[in-house]
Amino acid sequence: MEETKIIQMIKNNPNIISTIDNPTDEMKLLAISKNGLVLEYIDNPTEEMKNLAIENNARAIKYIKNPTEEMMLKSISGGWSILEYIKNPTDKVIKLALNKSGWAIQYVKNPNEELQLLAVTNNYDAIKYIKEPCESVQQQAIKISYDALRYIKSPKFSTQLEAVKENEAAISFINDLDKAKIEEFLKVNILAVKYVSKKITKEELEDVLKQVLSKEDIEEKYVRDYLNCSTIDRKNNTITMDKVMFIYKYGSKKAKKIAVDEKLKMI
Repeated sequence: MEETKIIQMIKNNPNIISTIDNPTDEMKLLAISKNGLVLEYIDNPTEEMKNLAIENNARAIKYIKNPTEEMMLKSISGGWSILEYIKNPTDKVIKLALNKSGWAIQYVKNPNEELQLLAVTNNYDAIKYIKEPCESVQQQAIKISYDALRYIKSPKFSTQLEAVKENEAAISFINDLDKAKIEEFLKVNILAVKYVSKKITKEELEDVLKQVLSKEDIEEKYVRDYLNCSTIDRKNNTITMDKVMFIYKYGSKKAKKIAVDEKLKMI
């Protein structure tokens, strides 16, 4: 068949290169320029062909046996998910992918703490792709969103505590709740009581509140949340309590001062 006809055929359908015996470099380059993935059908491609293929389609990297770091970086520039097709990516390549999306961590074998942190910093829910995330990684993900707790199979207690402190709804993601844990969670976020009111007695709650409200370094938010908590109220059938009187009896000077200020706001 005449070369000009073959060239025209390749222009119309670059995949036809796979059926041509001993294609010329011109034919190969033409086919690759039309569809980088036809690199799969080309034996011993030149560096020019490899680079052209990646420029046309980043996924062509999977057909390059030993790509250079430059080729890897170029392919990742086309999308973080391309990391899946790179067998031995360098740290620089991995970090580029993770900076594009933390989800790229799913394609990294045994990621170290630095890479795990980079992943969850960019996408907190990328933690679901990390089998055993370091404690620092868990904490970082939780700081961004308490919702990260749902993606951690075996979270550290410190992580659970930080998540509940961040948002009381996080307590609903904790399966191994016991009395001791509940009390610790209530010490950092009293609003969590609405999720565990049936699992703790009024006496146990009062004991927790006495411990927290009596502290001189108590956080202002805790006092205000306690006073505004609808689950605890004089008219509430679940946990009946005169919150202002309770602070008057057991609260520190700071707690009482905050309480007065909060009540003035309500007037």
